[in-house]
Amino acid sequence: MEAERSIRALIVEDEPLARQTIKDFVQGEDWLKVVGEAADGDSAITLIDDLRPDLVFLDVRMPGLTGLQVLESIKHDPEVVFTTAYDDHAVTAFELEALDYILKPFGRERFRQMLTRVKLRLVDSNGKPEPSVCERAQRALETKPVEHLLRLFVRDRRGRVVHVRVAEVTRLVGADDYVELHVSNASYLVKVTLTEFEARLDPKHFRRIHRSAIVNLDHVVSCKPIDRRLRLKLSDGSEVIASRSGSRNLRDLFV
Repeated sequence: MEAERSIRALIVEDEPLARQTIKDFVQGEDWLKVVGEAADGDSAITLIDDLRPDLVFLDVRMPGLTGLQVLESIKHDPEVVFTTAYDDHAVTAFELEALDYILKPFGRERFRQMLTRVKLRLVDSNGKPEPSVCERAQRALETKPVEHLLRLFVRDRRGRVVHVRVAEVTRLVGADDYVELHVSNASYLVKVTLTEFEARLDPKHFRRIHRSAIVNLDHVVSCKPIDRRLRLKLSDGSEVIASRSGSRNLRDLFV
């Protein structure tokens, strides 16, 4: 019988107690081997690229480089479990497709649940289709009250992690399981449906104008009636035409 795959993990934590807790909790897990530790972002970048671990337990907030800056700087692309003492990074975990997101101080049971998820994803999949980004991120978000998005961390066309303020997004265009975010003269693809994205947007600022598009009302600079529809000009110079139903929803604002 084929031997079970061994997952190589790196711990990136500035707190000695948190590092020790993770090591204690993974003891006895024959499929998981800790191959290194880092207490700061610079050391983490070096170890990740040198050791090329399958998995990184990554603290979001550390002195110097943050965990997010570490991800932006590395060449190797491991799976990530975010660890943090703050509960405001679930959206970041969502956008960066993290395997999980656990709050410190975490107990053994919560850690065990995370390990079960990691093992299922990295060891037991046996070629089965991977869970979607939404399915993976939902576990991180399901216990967190719905909050309107204020910022996103997305990957640009070169694979770099980019910080985007939601207020800067002029429009969102959906296609199948992707959303294209338009920001000034740039655009970014995010693997999530438009409906799921819409649920996290503030309706005071964002309005769906037809089945596959949402506009930021703060970036609408002019509005022109065309038949029973509205043509909107946005601050980036682009123009979009609302559907008839979308136009009806906008007339109280622009006409």
